[in-house]
Amino acid sequence: MTGSSHRTAVVTGGTRGIGREIVTRLAEDGHAVVIGYAGRKDLADEAVAAVRAAGGEAIAQQADVADENAVAALFDAAETAFGGVDVVAHAAGRMALSSVAELDLAVLDDLHRTNIRGTFVVAQQAARRLRPGGALITFSTSVVGLAFPEYGAYSASKGAVEALTLVLARELRGRDVTVNSVAPGPTATDLFLEGKDELTVARLAAQPPLERLGTPGDIAEVVAFLASPQGHWVNGQVIRANGGIV
Repeated sequence: MTGSSHRTAVVTGGTRGIGREIVTRLAEDGHAVVIGYAGRKDLADEAVAAVRAAGGEAIAQQADVADENAVAALFDAAETAFGGVDVVAHAAGRMALSSVAELDLAVLDDLHRTNIRGTFVVAQQAARRLRPGGALITFSTSVVGLAFPEYGAYSASKGAVEALTLVLARELRGRDVTVNSVAPGPTATDLFLEGKDELTVARLAAQPPLERLGTPGDIAEVVAFLASPQGHWVNGQVIRANGGIV
């Protein structure tokens, strides 16, 4: 490890994509990592093993992020194993694409249960438990500003995340805890690439002035900065990590 393990990070959605990369990156910075996962215990165990093989500390804990009891148990596990919580990176989320006119409202309910209620439940525990010097990083999307068609339900859920994040940053006045949201643009994850043909991917990759898709590593670097002492003066912000798409 490159640092001491006295800081502990809880990472939800930590088994795939951006969340998995955040686990690796925060462990490299010396955080003990508690990996929250929804259902794939095999992937969670792989992530734990990878951190430990690199000399870090990690455990995994199953939790439906919208279930307040499961999320409380996730934070309890972090406190029991490592003594407290210093960083929460809430990368768990759900995406469904459809026009507003055609969206099945049951899909809307599932999406908002995970993205809005789930973020609120995790943020609530973070607000109660983060130690001084700590950081909560939520996840939005650059689509909130870009207004792509068929992203109505997803974008609406992430707009709620941004609003919650900014309010919570102000509610935690005096706690020495930062609250920020990272809003990735098109990023090469399985979730993003699923169902898209090569022409669509190429078109999206050409949008940023940097002319490529983001990578999970790009986003994990932003999270690592916000989680670090060097990033502690950044507070109450939505950071659009998208290569310059406007």
